[in-house]
Amino acid sequence: MSPRTTIVITGASDGIGAVTARTLAAPDIDLILVGRSADKLDAVTADTGAVGFTADYAELDDVRRLAEKIREHTDHIDVLLNNAGGTFDPRHPTPDGHEPNFQINHLAPFLLTNLLRDRLAAPDACLVVNTASVGNLAGHVDLSDLDYRRRRPIGLHCYGTAKLMNILFTRGIAQRWIDDGIVSAAVHPGPAATSFGRDSAFVGLLYRTPLRHIGTITPDKGAQPLIELARRGPDPEINGVYFHRHKAKGPENRQAHDQRLIDGLWSASAQLVGVDPG
Repeated sequence: MSPRTTIVITGASDGIGAVTARTLAAPDIDLILVGRSADKLDAVTADTGAVGFTADYAELDDVRRLAEKIREHTDHIDVLLNNAGGTFDPRHPTPDGHEPNFQINHLAPFLLTNLLRDRLAAPDACLVVNTASVGNLAGHVDLSDLDYRRRRPIGLHCYGTAKLMNILFTRGIAQRWIDDGIVSAAVHPGPAATSFGRDSAFVGLLYRTPLRHIGTITPDKGAQPLIELARRGPDPEINGVYFHRHKAKGPENRQAHDQRLIDGLWSASAQLVGVDPG
Protein backbone atom coordinates (compact mmCIF):
# COMPACT_ATOMS: atom_id res chain seq x y z
CA MET A 1 0.00 0.00 0.00
CA SER A 2 1.41 3.38 -0.96
CA PRO A 3 1.77 5.99 1.79
CA ARG A 4 -0.82 8.71 2.18
CA THR A 5 -0.16 11.95 0.37
CA THR A 6 1.46 14.36 2.80
CA ILE A 7 0.85 18.09 2.39
CA VAL A 8 2.46 20.74 4.59
CA ILE A 9 0.96 24.24 4.59
CA THR A 10 2.56 27.11 6.49
CA GLY A 11 0.64 30.28 7.28
CA ALA A 12 -2.41 28.05 7.64
CA SER A 13 -4.06 29.58 10.70
CA ASP A 14 -6.09 32.10 8.69
CA GLY A 15 -6.44 33.79 5.30
CA ILE A 16 -5.61 31.93 2.11
CA GLY A 17 -3.64 29.29 4.02
CA ALA A 18 -6.69 28.31 6.05
CA VAL A 19 -8.89 28.22 2.94
CA THR A 20 -6.31 26.07 1.17
CA ALA A 21 -6.17 23.68 4.12
CA ARG A 22 -9.93 23.29 4.35
CA THR A 23 -10.18 22.68 0.60
CA LEU A 24 -7.37 20.12 0.36
CA ALA A 25 -8.36 18.17 3.48
CA ALA A 26 -9.41 14.61 2.64
CA PRO A 27 -9.25 11.14 4.23
CA ASP A 28 -6.32 10.13 2.03
CA ILE A 29 -4.31 13.30 2.85
CA ASP A 30 -1.94 13.60 5.78
CA LEU A 31 -2.33 17.33 6.28
CA ILE A 32 0.24 19.19 8.39
CA LEU A 33 -0.59 22.80 9.18
CA VAL A 34 1.66 25.50 10.58
CA GLY A 35 0.57 28.81 12.09
CA ARG A 36 1.69 31.48 14.52
CA SER A 37 -1.54 31.65 16.53
CA ALA A 38 -2.40 28.48 18.43
CA ASP A 39 -6.05 29.49 18.87
CA LYS A 40 -6.57 30.20 15.18
CA LEU A 41 -4.68 27.09 14.15
CA ASP A 42 -6.73 24.90 16.49
CA ALA A 43 -9.90 26.04 14.71
CA VAL A 44 -8.51 25.00 11.32
CA THR A 45 -7.16 21.65 12.51
CA ALA A 46 -10.53 20.93 14.13
CA ASP A 47 -12.25 21.54 10.80
CA THR A 48 -9.80 19.49 8.75
CA GLY A 49 -8.55 16.74 11.04
CA ALA A 50 -5.03 17.94 10.35
CA VAL A 51 -1.97 17.92 12.57
CA GLY A 52 -1.05 21.44 13.69
CA PHE A 53 2.25 22.94 14.79
CA THR A 54 2.81 26.51 15.92
CA ALA A 55 5.92 28.47 15.01
CA ASP A 56 6.99 32.09 14.99
CA TYR A 57 9.12 32.81 11.94
CA ALA A 58 10.61 35.82 13.70
CA GLU A 59 12.69 33.30 15.68
CA LEU A 60 14.81 30.90 13.64
CA ASP A 61 15.11 28.47 16.53
CA ASP A 62 11.33 28.14 16.36
CA VAL A 63 11.70 27.15 12.71
CA ARG A 64 14.31 24.55 13.66
CA ARG A 65 11.96 23.10 16.28
CA LEU A 66 9.16 23.10 13.72
CA ALA A 67 11.26 21.16 11.23
CA GLU A 68 12.05 18.55 13.86
CA LYS A 69 8.37 18.13 14.73
CA ILE A 70 7.46 17.65 11.07
CA ARG A 71 10.32 15.20 10.61
CA GLU A 72 9.11 13.20 13.61
CA HIS A 73 5.58 13.11 12.20
CA THR A 74 6.33 11.96 8.64
CA ASP A 75 9.05 10.30 6.60
CA HIS A 76 7.98 11.94 3.33
CA ILE A 77 6.38 15.14 2.05
CA ASP A 78 4.58 15.31 -1.29
CA VAL A 79 3.69 19.01 -1.28
CA LEU A 80 5.17 21.84 0.77
CA LEU A 81 3.31 25.14 0.52
CA ASN A 82 5.57 27.86 1.96
CA ASN A 83 2.74 30.33 2.47
CA ALA A 84 3.63 32.03 5.78
CA GLY A 85 4.69 35.65 5.57
CA GLY A 86 3.50 39.22 5.38
CA THR A 87 4.72 42.77 5.41
CA PHE A 88 6.46 44.11 8.50
CA ASP A 89 7.89 47.34 9.86
CA PRO A 90 11.60 47.18 8.92
CA ARG A 91 12.51 49.47 11.84
CA HIS A 92 12.01 46.60 14.29
CA PRO A 93 14.56 43.78 13.80
CA THR A 94 13.68 40.23 14.73
CA PRO A 95 15.13 38.63 17.89
CA ASP A 96 17.74 37.11 15.56
CA GLY A 97 18.76 40.62 14.48
CA HIS A 98 17.45 40.50 10.92
CA GLU A 99 15.23 42.90 9.00
CA PRO A 100 11.82 41.24 9.56
CA ASN A 101 10.61 41.12 5.95
CA PHE A 102 13.86 39.40 4.99
CA GLN A 103 13.73 36.88 7.82
CA ILE A 104 10.04 36.04 7.97
CA ASN A 105 9.38 35.94 4.23
CA HIS A 106 12.67 34.45 3.04
CA LEU A 107 15.16 33.19 5.62
CA ALA A 108 12.63 31.21 7.68
CA PRO A 109 11.09 29.28 4.75
CA PHE A 110 14.57 28.82 3.27
CA LEU A 111 15.68 27.23 6.55
CA LEU A 112 12.57 25.07 6.91
CA THR A 113 12.74 23.80 3.34
CA ASN A 114 16.42 22.92 3.66
CA LEU A 115 15.87 21.10 6.96
CA LEU A 116 13.11 19.05 5.30
CA ARG A 117 15.05 18.27 2.15
CA ASP A 118 15.37 14.53 2.77
CA ARG A 119 11.62 14.31 3.45
CA LEU A 120 10.93 16.17 0.22
CA ALA A 121 13.19 13.85 -1.73
CA ALA A 122 11.63 10.61 -0.49
CA PRO A 123 10.19 8.41 -1.77
CA ASP A 124 8.75 10.06 -4.88
CA ALA A 125 8.71 13.44 -6.58
CA CYS A 126 7.65 16.44 -4.52
CA LEU A 127 6.38 19.97 -5.14
CA VAL A 128 7.51 23.06 -3.21
CA VAL A 129 5.40 26.19 -3.74
CA ASN A 130 6.60 29.55 -2.45
CA THR A 131 3.98 32.28 -2.05
CA ALA A 132 5.54 35.32 -3.69
CA SER A 133 3.90 38.56 -4.84
CA VAL A 134 3.67 41.02 -7.69
CA GLY A 135 5.35 43.24 -5.11
CA ASN A 136 8.59 41.63 -6.29
CA LEU A 137 8.63 44.37 -8.93
CA ALA A 138 9.39 46.92 -6.19
CA GLY A 139 12.30 44.92 -4.77
CA HIS A 140 16.04 45.01 -5.25
CA VAL A 141 18.41 42.36 -3.94
CA ASP A 142 21.81 43.62 -2.81
CA LEU A 143 23.92 40.66 -1.73
CA SER A 144 26.16 42.97 0.27
CA ASP A 145 23.25 44.42 2.27
CA LEU A 146 20.54 41.79 2.70
CA ASP A 147 19.50 43.20 6.08
CA TYR A 148 19.27 46.85 5.02
CA ARG A 149 22.00 47.99 7.35
CA ARG A 150 23.40 50.37 4.74
CA ARG A 151 20.34 51.13 2.62
CA ARG A 152 17.32 53.05 3.86
CA PRO A 153 14.70 50.46 4.92
CA ILE A 154 11.40 51.48 3.33
CA GLY A 155 8.57 49.08 4.17
CA LEU A 156 7.16 48.25 0.75
CA HIS A 157 10.65 48.09 -0.76
CA CYS A 158 11.78 45.64 1.93
CA TYR A 159 8.67 43.53 1.39
CA GLY A 160 9.11 43.59 -2.38
CA THR A 161 12.73 42.52 -2.01
CA ALA A 162 11.72 39.58 0.17
CA LYS A 163 9.11 38.52 -2.36
CA LEU A 164 11.72 38.74 -5.11
CA MET A 165 13.87 36.48 -2.95
CA ASN A 166 11.01 33.94 -2.90
CA ILE A 167 11.26 33.74 -6.69
CA LEU A 168 15.06 33.49 -6.63
CA PHE A 169 14.81 30.73 -4.00
CA THR A 170 12.28 28.90 -6.16
CA ARG A 171 14.73 28.93 -9.07
CA GLY A 172 17.53 27.80 -6.79
CA ILE A 173 15.51 24.75 -5.77
CA ALA A 174 14.58 24.08 -9.39
CA GLN A 175 18.24 24.04 -10.40
CA ARG A 176 19.84 22.39 -7.38
CA TRP A 177 17.36 19.70 -6.35
CA ILE A 178 15.87 18.50 -9.62
CA ASP A 179 17.89 15.26 -9.41
CA ASP A 180 16.09 14.59 -6.11
CA GLY A 181 12.75 14.82 -7.89
CA ILE A 182 11.90 18.13 -6.20
CA VAL A 183 9.95 20.57 -8.35
CA SER A 184 9.44 24.15 -7.24
CA ALA A 185 7.15 27.00 -8.30
CA ALA A 186 6.33 30.46 -6.99
CA VAL A 187 2.95 32.16 -7.10
CA HIS A 188 1.34 35.55 -6.59
CA PRO A 189 -2.09 34.58 -5.21
CA GLY A 190 -3.56 38.05 -5.68
CA PRO A 191 -4.32 40.89 -3.23
CA ALA A 192 -6.47 38.88 -0.85
CA ALA A 193 -8.29 40.74 1.93
CA THR A 194 -6.70 38.97 4.89
CA SER A 195 -4.60 39.84 7.97
CA PHE A 196 -1.58 40.03 5.66
CA GLY A 197 -0.75 43.65 6.57
CA ARG A 198 -1.36 43.45 10.30
CA ASP A 199 2.25 44.31 11.22
CA SER A 200 2.68 47.23 8.84
CA ALA A 201 0.93 50.53 9.56
CA PHE A 202 0.90 51.64 5.92
CA VAL A 203 -0.22 48.37 4.34
CA GLY A 204 -2.51 47.70 7.27
CA LEU A 205 -4.48 50.81 6.30
CA LEU A 206 -5.61 48.84 3.26
CA TYR A 207 -5.96 45.43 4.88
CA ARG A 208 -7.50 46.40 8.25
CA THR A 209 -10.09 48.99 7.18
CA PRO A 210 -13.01 49.17 4.72
CA LEU A 211 -10.42 50.12 2.09
CA ARG A 212 -9.68 46.38 1.84
CA HIS A 213 -12.80 46.05 -0.33
CA ILE A 214 -11.22 48.27 -2.98
CA GLY A 215 -8.85 46.38 -5.26
CA THR A 216 -8.72 43.20 -3.19
CA ILE A 217 -10.13 39.72 -3.64
CA THR A 218 -11.59 37.32 -1.11
CA PRO A 219 -9.39 34.76 0.66
CA ASP A 220 -11.36 32.05 -1.17
CA LYS A 221 -10.28 33.47 -4.52
CA GLY A 222 -6.75 34.12 -3.29
CA ALA A 223 -6.37 30.49 -2.27
CA GLN A 224 -7.35 29.08 -5.66
CA PRO A 225 -3.88 29.31 -7.29
CA LEU A 226 -2.30 27.51 -4.30
CA ILE A 227 -4.96 24.81 -4.41
CA GLU A 228 -4.53 24.38 -8.17
CA LEU A 229 -0.75 24.01 -7.89
CA ALA A 230 -0.99 21.60 -4.94
CA ARG A 231 -3.34 19.38 -6.92
CA ARG A 232 -1.14 19.62 -10.00
CA GLY A 233 1.79 18.28 -8.00
CA PRO A 234 5.41 17.95 -9.16
CA ASP A 235 4.87 18.62 -12.85
CA PRO A 236 8.30 19.25 -14.43
CA GLU A 237 6.71 21.86 -16.72
CA ILE A 238 6.22 24.24 -13.78
CA ASN A 239 9.71 23.84 -12.34
CA GLY A 240 11.15 27.28 -11.62
CA VAL A 241 8.03 29.05 -12.92
CA TYR A 242 6.52 32.13 -11.28
CA PHE A 243 2.73 32.29 -11.57
CA HIS A 244 0.62 35.44 -11.42
CA ARG A 245 -2.42 33.74 -9.95
CA HIS A 246 -3.21 31.07 -12.56
CA LYS A 247 -1.04 32.47 -15.34
CA ALA A 248 2.52 31.20 -15.80
CA LYS A 249 5.37 33.64 -16.28
CA GLY A 250 3.88 36.51 -14.32
CA PRO A 251 5.41 40.01 -14.20
CA GLU A 252 8.86 39.78 -12.67
CA ASN A 253 11.62 42.04 -11.49
CA ARG A 254 14.55 42.17 -13.92
CA GLN A 255 16.67 40.51 -11.20
CA ALA A 256 14.43 37.42 -11.06
CA HIS A 257 16.51 35.44 -13.58
CA ASP A 258 19.94 36.75 -12.56
CA GLN A 259 22.02 33.62 -12.02
CA ARG A 260 24.53 35.49 -9.88
CA LEU A 261 21.71 36.43 -7.50
CA ILE A 262 20.12 32.97 -7.54
CA ASP A 263 23.41 31.41 -6.47
CA GLY A 264 24.58 34.26 -4.26
CA LEU A 265 21.34 34.52 -2.28
CA TRP A 266 21.33 30.77 -1.69
CA SER A 267 24.92 30.78 -0.43
CA ALA A 268 24.42 33.84 1.78
CA SER A 269 21.16 32.48 3.22
CA ALA A 270 22.70 29.08 3.94
CA GLN A 271 25.52 30.78 5.82
CA LEU A 272 23.13 32.96 7.83
CA VAL A 273 20.95 30.05 8.99
CA GLY A 274 23.70 27.43 9.26
CA VAL A 275 22.72 24.85 6.65
CA ASP A 276 24.76 23.06 4.00
CA PRO A 277 24.93 25.36 0.95
CA GLY A 278 25.22 22.37 -1.40
